[in-house]
Amino acid sequence: MNNSKFMDLLERILMPIAEKLNNNRYLTALRDGFLVALPLIIFGSIFVVIANFPFLDQMISEEAYAAYQEALNPASAATLSIMGLFVIIGIGYKLIEQSGGEGVYGGVVALAAFLILTPQIVEDVSGGIPVTALGAEGLFVGILTAFLAAELYRFFVERDWTIKMPAGVPGAVSRSFSALIPVTMSLTVFLIIRLLFSFTPFDTVQNFIYTVLQEPLTALGGGLPATIVAVLLIQLFWFFGLHGQILVNSVLDPIWYTLNNQNLDAFQAGEELPNIVTKQFIDTFIVGIGGSGMTLAVIAGIFLIGRSRQMKEVGRVSAPAGIFNVNEPIIFGLPIILNPLVLVPWLLAPVVVAVVVYFSMLTGMVPKPAGIIVPWTTPPLLSGFLATGSAWQGAAVQLVSMFIVFFIWWPFLKIMDKQYYETEKQEDAAATNE
Repeated sequence: MNNSKFMDLLERILMPIAEKLNNNRYLTALRDGFLVALPLIIFGSIFVVIANFPFLDQMISEEAYAAYQEALNPASAATLSIMGLFVIIGIGYKLIEQSGGEGVYGGVVALAAFLILTPQIVEDVSGGIPVTALGAEGLFVGILTAFLAAELYRFFVERDWTIKMPAGVPGAVSRSFSALIPVTMSLTVFLIIRLLFSFTPFDTVQNFIYTVLQEPLTALGGGLPATIVAVLLIQLFWFFGLHGQILVNSVLDPIWYTLNNQNLDAFQAGEELPNIVTKQFIDTFIVGIGGSGMTLAVIAGIFLIGRSRQMKEVGRVSAPAGIFNVNEPIIFGLPIILNPLVLVPWLLAPVVVAVVVYFSMLTGMVPKPAGIIVPWTTPPLLSGFLATGSAWQGAAVQLVSMFIVFFIWWPFLKIMDKQYYETEKQEDAAATNE
């Protein structure tokens, strides 16, 4: 089957699905909600790279490096670390706006509902909400909460359960009182949900989600089959808006670090390295090529084939951060989360690369990871060189991996770009006729 026939087949299969999903109000609100957060995500990503610039801690004193990071960390703490809040507001806003209502109330009711469900840390008379619950870790619960909260609010508004103010009352005041009963009723539902979960062993909705997701991971080990499962889970969790690295690493890091240390001891003693799969195998040769999903090659593909304005802009804003393995801009800007058009390459490419790298090391073509912890923001090629004890093959296998990812993604990027391009042409034609 030649390339054009393969592209036609993919289009016939995927485009009808994409069109139906594109008209789905929930997925549209989800996409638009991520776009609301995108400028903030990009801002935070830039300063993550600057604050963690590779080997800067070895170039300046420990005190200076700590002061440098402390000065820059608020940029990411106020954006990336709580990105879930912005997405939740955006989803609630867009859902209510689609139905012709006051979008701002959809945004705030979604945010308040999520905060009601979020566990709080209480010490003495003070308390607070853990930041991790407001970022990528809490995003899955946040998305579901935003959908339900907005729909509840719309339900009560459409049944006219509102307070009517006299005609002379200013519009802002009238709208505020009209939203009072729908907001109160919606948030009461979430308070009841929280109370019900407090009587379960999970205590909170968040604990329920993470317990259910993490338990299947406990049996995983350090061989190739387990690694493939781990990589698939990372990708699958990310696809649904969960931070796959955090979930999988929380279970497997103790195993991976132990294997890593065994290799480091052997490397320092001049002995044969015992393990292929280690912490650096995952971080350098799977995640460390642009972030989860090895999206630096995807960005390269966008530059080569992109005709649509959306694709070109996503590529431009994602590339600087992607070089340093920060890929939130491409994940949320393309988007990758809940986008059926990219599910196949998103799952397949990292698995193929993991198998290729594993057998390259098994056969001795590429040295095994030497146990050296390479900073996660180290750009590809340099990171592969360092992780294998300064072996050029480590950089070479990363370059091969990028080509593999690129060719797997190529037809799917072509389809996405064509879809965006046609939509933009239609919008431009409509704007011209107005």
